Amino acid sequence: MNSEQLIEVLKQHLPSEHFQWQFDRKHDKVRLEHTLLKKGMSISLPEILAKYEQKKEVAIDEVVYTIRETFQAMEKEEAEGFSSESVIYPVIRSTSFPRESTAGRRFITKEHTAETRIYYALDLGTTYRLIDESMVESIGLSVQEMTESALFRLRALPTTMKRDEVSGNIYYFVNNNDGYDASRILNSAFLKEMAGKIEGHMTVSVPHQDVLIIGDIRNDTGYDVLAQMTMHFFTTGVVPVTSLSFIYEDGKLEPIFIMAKNRLARREGKKK
Repeated sequence: MNSEQLIEVLKQHLPSEHFQWQFDRKHDKVRLEHTLLKKGMSISLPEILAKYEQKKEVAIDEVVYTIRETFQAMEKEEAEGFSSESVIYPVIRSTSFPRESTAGRRFITKEHTAETRIYYALDLGTTYRLIDESMVESIGLSVQEMTESALFRLRALPTTMKRDEVSGNIYYFVNNNDGYDASRILNSAFLKEMAGKIEGHMTVSVPHQDVLIIGDIRNDTGYDVLAQMTMHFFTTGVVPVTSLSFIYEDGKLEPIFIMAKNRLARREGKKK
């Protein structure tokens, strides 16, 4: 399947007289405009095609769902606006993620790590809307109140995990599919609790927005398995974040390629 064929498939799945499709051949993306809302979204085609090679129709279903829910959220926003009762959560994105909306409005963000940045999202049920500066006044909260409320709500989200063991290493997966799984990396109490259970080196990974992986790495093979695992999740996720993992130590996150083997060497040295 090529880009033009993909657009035709998307049109078949999203029939609407209110949608206008504009193919940008040079940048290999399509702009989808809603003629009544006067709003739209740009869709990068190579990423979808790559997922299609791996997941076939599931990849198409995922992007169609995202588009449909996004425009439904826009329609709801147009009809109802925002309020101080709105539910807001923090979301994790790559530092390469745009800092402005397609309309040129700057998102509310906070620095996190060299690989990740915190954005804030207005929860709309089955989807969410990233909050930009133009929305703050209508929400009725200051930026500080909004970010504090988001973190408070995040801590109340469940942290149910699945456990897997590979070559003597333990991996825990948080995968609730609520759009905020990667955001659990901001739950300091949860990370501290997990640190108390880890026997080896604790790693934290957010390859895409719908998974958080905590590793109990007990040998060198564990790092190799983690690297392969995070790369797989990164390439198959709907919203990729980073394929790099972090070492968690003393409440801080450090890039694994800097800290991992140095830390292993330090600990081995202490045992001698």
